[in-house]
Amino acid sequence: MSTVDSYNPANPDDLVVSVTAVGAEGVEEAIARARVAQREWWALGAAGRSAVLGKVAAAVEAATEELAALTVREVGKPVAEARGEVARTVAIWRYYAQAPFAPSGEVHEPAAGQGLLLTRRRPYGVAGLVTPWNFPLAIPTWKAAPALAVGNAVVLKPAPEATACALRLAELAGRAGLPDGVLTVVPGGGEEGAALVAGTDVVSFTGSTAVGRQVVAAAAGRGVPVQAEMGGLNAAIVLPDADIAQAAAHLASAIAGYAGQKCTATSRVIAVGDAYEPLAEALAKALGEAAAADPGAASTVCGPVINRQALDRLTDAIDSAKAAGATALAGGARAERDGWYLEPTLLEGVPAEHPLAGEEFFGPVAVLVAAEDLDEAIALANETRHSLSTSVHSRSLDVALAAADRLDAGMIRINAPSSGVDFHLPFGGAKAASYGGREQGRAALDFYTASRTVSVLPGGGS
Repeated sequence: MSTVDSYNPANPDDLVVSVTAVGAEGVEEAIARARVAQREWWALGAAGRSAVLGKVAAAVEAATEELAALTVREVGKPVAEARGEVARTVAIWRYYAQAPFAPSGEVHEPAAGQGLLLTRRRPYGVAGLVTPWNFPLAIPTWKAAPALAVGNAVVLKPAPEATACALRLAELAGRAGLPDGVLTVVPGGGEEGAALVAGTDVVSFTGSTAVGRQVVAAAAGRGVPVQAEMGGLNAAIVLPDADIAQAAAHLASAIAGYAGQKCTATSRVIAVGDAYEPLAEALAKALGEAAAADPGAASTVCGPVINRQALDRLTDAIDSAKAAGATALAGGARAERDGWYLEPTLLEGVPAEHPLAGEEFFGPVAVLVAAEDLDEAIALANETRHSLSTSVHSRSLDVALAAADRLDAGMIRINAPSSGVDFHLPFGGAKAASYGGREQGRAALDFYTASRTVSVLPGGGS
């Protein structure tokens, strides 16, 4: 049988965990157990499910330092961000611990005569979740917690690179009182993911566009609800009236933070008019101060990328862009240290047809382009097929309102990094960045439930 091996990207000789891949048969068995467990989980009622989810939040919070250290080690997330992710994970469990008490429908007047007309939302049964490695605790939580809150059981297949984090999260949830079979982790790769999509009642996926399209097609072919978050080629627009120092700091965070390995990271910087020269200088300086470093150090912003393949893809793209005439204003090369490190990079003069200008590379790399005015900047930002989050930097309310109305992005952030997310609001992108219902907030509760319309009429008699 094959194994799932997860290595430390900051120290590639460090094997974090090695477990047996469960195979398609193992996934099918987990789904079967989940179907049985789901009935008992649903029967606990709102108070019972709420109490358990609250205990899970407390258990995760109590393990903060352990989980932060594991996140640093397994996926190379800088320790300050790792602690922030654990805190966010706790907050999400607590938020959805109250969801079982939320209204599950509405009462309406019948069109004619006596009776009762109402809607109710009910769980599908077993939710199949496929999650990436970059937020190894928060993303499994923001998918699993709402699914569980409304009464589903969950089978989770994490990315191989985040196997240890997923297993530990599920273990803590079980010790906190989540019944056996209600949340099961199935380690593996493509075979296990395909079996999960083929056997569950509602599917949520976060990952690459290519795999996401396959997941959507497979789930839709079975007629089951599916959502897919497939990343983004996110832009930042900087106007001449912006606070350039603040904008540069925000952009550096969104480019270099966690080595750019966020689906909301900034990869295209659009400088409008006279903002170009001062922004180029300030941003290059800010990125230079965010050098790739040990993720275990408290001051580190940019740690390693996830593996050698990712590093090679990034450096090959940078080298080909330079060969095509681009110039590196910051970074542009591997860091001289062990592990998979790339210095935060800002390129100008990248040809419009180059892959860096039109594809997500998931690393600390951004291209700088010029726009004459806001209209051109918005057109440039909108021309991508993968727009998840766009940031706009200006002191003008008119600009903010225009951006909110005209940008094709799932999230529009004014005077803030593109990489921020509020867990209690809907999360998702535009065009090919997302498919299906939104994640997080109350939108997730709707996604994991089916709506039923119930008519109750008088039975007749005296």
